[in-house]
Amino acid sequence: MRSAILTFAAGACLVQIQSALPDARTLSACMLAAVACLFLRGLPRMLTTGLLLGFCWAAFIAHLALSKALPHDDEGRDITVTGTIASLPHRFDGGVRFQFDVAHTETRNASVPPKIVLSWYGATAADPAFIHPGEHWRLVVRLQRPHGNANPHGFDYEAWLLEQGVRATGYVRPAGSRNERLDDWTPGAGYAIERARGYLRARILSTLDGEPYAGVIVALVIGDQRGIDQDDWDVFNRTGISHLVSISGLHITMVAGFAAWIVASLWRRSFWTDAQLPLRLPAQKAAALAGAMVALMYVLLAGFGVPAQRTFYMLAVVAAAVWCGRIASSSHVLCLALGIVVLLDPWAMLWPGFWLSFGAVAAILYACSGRLGERTRGWRAGLLVAARTQWAVTIGLAPLTLLLFGQISLVSPLANAVAIPVISLFVTPLALVGSILPSPLADVVLGVAHLAIELLAWPLQRLAAPALAVWTAPAPTPWMLALALYGTAWMLAPRGWPQRWAGLAAWTPLLTQLPTAPPPGAFSVTAFDVGQGMALLVETHRHRLLYDTGPQYAPGASGATRVILPYLRGRGVGRLDTLVVSHSDLDHVGGADAVLQALEVDSLVSSLPASHPVLRKAKRTRRCAAGQAWTWDGVRFEMLGPDPGSYANPRLKANARSCVLRVSAAGTAMLLAADIEAAQEAELLVTAGERLRAKVLLAPHHGSGTSSTSAFLAAVRPDLALFQVGHRNRYRHPKKEVVERYRAMGIDQMRTDQTGAITLDSADGLIARAYRVEHARYWHGR
Repeated sequence: MRSAILTFAAGACLVQIQSALPDARTLSACMLAAVACLFLRGLPRMLTTGLLLGFCWAAFIAHLALSKALPHDDEGRDITVTGTIASLPHRFDGGVRFQFDVAHTETRNASVPPKIVLSWYGATAADPAFIHPGEHWRLVVRLQRPHGNANPHGFDYEAWLLEQGVRATGYVRPAGSRNERLDDWTPGAGYAIERARGYLRARILSTLDGEPYAGVIVALVIGDQRGIDQDDWDVFNRTGISHLVSISGLHITMVAGFAAWIVASLWRRSFWTDAQLPLRLPAQKAAALAGAMVALMYVLLAGFGVPAQRTFYMLAVVAAAVWCGRIASSSHVLCLALGIVVLLDPWAMLWPGFWLSFGAVAAILYACSGRLGERTRGWRAGLLVAARTQWAVTIGLAPLTLLLFGQISLVSPLANAVAIPVISLFVTPLALVGSILPSPLADVVLGVAHLAIELLAWPLQRLAAPALAVWTAPAPTPWMLALALYGTAWMLAPRGWPQRWAGLAAWTPLLTQLPTAPPPGAFSVTAFDVGQGMALLVETHRHRLLYDTGPQYAPGASGATRVILPYLRGRGVGRLDTLVVSHSDLDHVGGADAVLQALEVDSLVSSLPASHPVLRKAKRTRRCAAGQAWTWDGVRFEMLGPDPGSYANPRLKANARSCVLRVSAAGTAMLLAADIEAAQEAELLVTAGERLRAKVLLAPHHGSGTSSTSAFLAAVRPDLALFQVGHRNRYRHPKKEVVERYRAMGIDQMRTDQTGAITLDSADGLIARAYRVEHARYWHGR
């Protein structure tokens, strides 16, 4: 059975790396092959049948999910729909975001998928009392098909929407009285759960109003982590305790075990009453049922994430075994939980939580089950078991953590040794009890829980502060990962296994690899897909320059936090030689704070005004100006603009002082023109002349109608133009007339909203590679 489940999961995983789904004929052939394999015997039958069934099942579910699509003709038009608020609303500065179950489309000739995600902007919508889960509304919306930024090592928003069943996103139009609440409540189990989650969140936030770690308490009670500040997340990630700041498997097991103990104790004592319950049902069965039911309630409050699912399914299998009088081995329990998760959610394996959750339990079972020797009692024995468990998790998950996040917390064992008992045994029970107690008892209990988090945060911040708290390395290649996992299994082998310490040698390639770099005399450029903004990484053999940092999406969220920094961590890069911020527009400087805080940046070159707060966070700064030049590893960098005298003119727009950078090597060049407009292009024709010539041009001002004049394009004479633009952006960049101008001059064009991140290498003649082409998935653009 275990082999069949594992191959079933492997078959489902195989579907998730396909660029296109198999058609009906291919699926029919796979099903016939699976039936034929039933005539085989032994292990080959289990392996082959499981693999084919997993592949067919995941493909079938994907076909069903993709069939509910928003027609292209309905994108960008006003549509009136009625339906129900289906999720816990997420409030942000200036609005609220929520899932909406569409019951009816009132607009004629319009077709809307049954589940959509909507943003509602405005001070009224941002009011916590404005909307609640389960309410029935009529809304005028403007929708688009699912789309997200596509970058290496980045979050796949389109895959997440597909997993959630969401087939369109959009926003509520300010349509006056046409947007109205039709009913305060819509019957439904899911809506009731979300309403309960919303009530508990509102109660906790009102009790802990203004407290810095109120979001952590909310996360421990209902699993909603969106209220935790990014600075706190940085500390939790660097100390390796982020798994505790949620409803983790440990918390669910603890709560379920406590409930089972209470029911078992009361059930046994009922023998001395007239009920005599143990004669009707054994106490073990009653306790198992109670523990499973409490775990289910807690998991539903948690939002049913993968770690919570895994824990509940394992507890449910154990409870079923108790009821049936069967002995369930731990490996069977884990495999059954794995099979149920993949069966219900074939996309679960796309996320780190899936691998870390099952990986952690597998490592503990492998390292501890049946290998602790004779059981002993007392606190010393408990500490020994806890230490061995933490050792197994730390060592067992290290290769996966490096693969998924590009870093390993070196202080994690010490941080977890302190945080696990504080959060799991003290804070979480108090938070759960305090969220349901009446006032003023709730105020006291939640206040104590918050105080404990505050006291814990102090040592965690000290542990996270040193640069050596985290080991950063490039994501390992498949053979490095396989070798490291083999070494991990060797190190966690039972006592008596020969030379267990030698397993560490298998980690050598994983720990000693260096970030890839172009050869001397060449450079590479990565143009990120950051939406409506600009961000490019220029690399030479020993140096790196980041040109702009993308837009700011929301407080604490920017092109840097969501795209640039995850990419650099995946590459094992922790330092930049130069950060160039071309000008002060938010779509170019939005992520500068995060970059300067997260990375070691030697110097900042910009046209920012002297009062700009970003300048105060850099070690060294200087203004960009025409005439500046330097050479790195045989690669020439020339600043062609702005004119130094432009800084004395206060009437100039920020665009007019954009830093224009030319990068060249071995006769191949790329021109980064930021947001210059026609006037600055004309100046460059005079001041730069032939130095404007470049094979690749970063289209000025995202393809705005105020830039890319014919004379400028004729001087640059690019073979390829890159447009860094947002999908269906409100500026309608690039403009149609600009696109036609490039096309008429025979210039090839690539857009990040269509291709994802774009990579160029001068050693290959600056031939562009598109991320959505090289890493195509069947849900992209669907």
